Amino acid sequence: MEDKEISQAVIGRLPRYFRYLGELKDEGVERISSQDLSRLMQVTASQIRQDFNNFGGFGQQGYGYNVEYLYQEIGKILGLDIQHNFIIIGAGNLGRALGNYFNFERRGFIFKGMFDRDPRLLGMDVRGVRVRPMEEMEGFIREHQIDIAVLTIPKTSAVGVAEMLVKNGIRAIWNFAHVDLNVPEGIQVENVHLSDSLMKLSYNINRYMKEQEKRKEDCQR
Repeated sequence: MEDKEISQAVIGRLPRYFRYLGELKDEGVERISSQDLSRLMQVTASQIRQDFNNFGGFGQQGYGYNVEYLYQEIGKILGLDIQHNFIIIGAGNLGRALGNYFNFERRGFIFKGMFDRDPRLLGMDVRGVRVRPMEEMEGFIREHQIDIAVLTIPKTSAVGVAEMLVKNGIRAIWNFAHVDLNVPEGIQVENVHLSDSLMKLSYNINRYMKEQEKRKEDCQR
């Protein structure tokens, strides 16, 4: 497959394909058509074929997709065939919840360390990982070949910590701090603003309620 620019919209759908295919594989499904996958995922069959054609297609007409093969190939595209060591910075409720999530390892993300400035949290055990002081973080990153850092700290600290991470060779940051990070080119950042998702949900609730009200009014005329 030749290199070409893939849209972020397509990339954003890949993890969902991967998740559904994993569930099909666990259920013992060996082959699936784009039409059946479409009904399952509520994505048009045409969209599915277009997305997969960006990477070579994976299937053949009248034969469908081999679930195991497609699952493995999408995993490779997502880089899940490579182990990524990560640390969590911030041992509060969110940080500990992420640290206790077992499925990271199934996807090749290995939880190696957790750091915090609060002396009350130091030494706490999170799924076999001890919370360490921030002063140990730089040496730990180099020693354990950490390439991903997860930020679950206040936004007032996030920029300075991100700069420190970049200086010490971190390649990607999963940022839950409520601030967008500006980092050098080549450092990948995924900003996750939980309140933004909640506001989007609120918008969709309100839109649905207004549509229902309008239909009710139309029926009463």
